[in-house]
Amino acid sequence: MTYVVTDACIRCKYMDCVEVCPVDCFYEGDNMLVINPNECIDCGVCEPECPAEAILPDTESGLEQWLELNATYSAEWPNITSSREPPADADEHKGEEGKFDKYFSADPGEGD
Repeated sequence: MTYVVTDACIRCKYMDCVEVCPVDCFYEGDNMLVINPNECIDCGVCEPECPAEAILPDTESGLEQWLELNATYSAEWPNITSSREPPADADEHKGEEGKFDKYFSADPGEGD
């Protein structure tokens, strides 16, 4: 098992999860974070830290696409180990439906 970041993170990117991760398995895209499934130790401390409820265990049904996306982009995007302020409009996008189709960007973020 591993944890995955879903589209609920897109345009929110709160980063509370980054601070608590004991193995630094988060990677930063332009407008979302992903988890490297090969580095995640399944401890679960990140899941309750996410205000957008974007982090879920991959054992929940229907998350296959998110596991693939996390694996793909964690290999391309820079590692992030310390949190920063979320985007100014993060709260406006919290809970919004269909964010992947509307806003997903394959561009990397800043990382550390």
